[in-house]
Amino acid sequence: MSGDTGEDVSAEEAPARRGLPVMALLPLVVFSLLAVLFLFQLVSGKDTSEVPSALIGKPAPEFTLPPVPELTRDGAAVPGVSRADLLGKVSVVNVFASWCAPCRQEHPLLEELARSGKAQMIGINYKDKPENARRFLGSLGNPYDLVGADDKGRAAIDWGVYGVPETFIVDAAGTIRYKFIGPLSPESYQDVFLPQLQKVLDAPNG
Repeated sequence: MSGDTGEDVSAEEAPARRGLPVMALLPLVVFSLLAVLFLFQLVSGKDTSEVPSALIGKPAPEFTLPPVPELTRDGAAVPGVSRADLLGKVSVVNVFASWCAPCRQEHPLLEELARSGKAQMIGINYKDKPENARRFLGSLGNPYDLVGADDKGRAAIDWGVYGVPETFIVDAAGTIRYKFIGPLSPESYQDVFLPQLQKVLDAPNG
């Protein structure tokens, strides 16, 4: 009896033991597929900064962010931001952080865009400390009309942000028209971003 019982238990356990390696390899398989997809993007010559977003052509998400405490511009407190602030004018929404080195690289271009007066400039300060955000904008300049403190990163998730920096163009109806992933360079700013912005400005609801 004991011998038969031992054989039955072994038979039941055998499939479970055989199945374990498959589950253990699953993360590796998923990672490999993602790596192949990314490699395809590079080999195909497509600009990885123009990864399609599910939000393009859709209304910007509902969000309300408080201001960065004690942040000022030209002596006045810089307000926070909500979706309502996107209505009535074309907006450039830039997700940034003081700890983000590429954000520093693109910052002069945002300053240039702000001086042009082409669009309302909105900053979403991502997972940052207020004092660091104030120091960042105090030393480099503040191109933003409004800055929302997204200290938990929840608003960025709703916007579909992959990582900082990312920059969106939103039309006067509050619809996301374009998304640029990564830091703007002088070339991508002139050849890609500004034409996309002008396209939105020239549209009937721009």
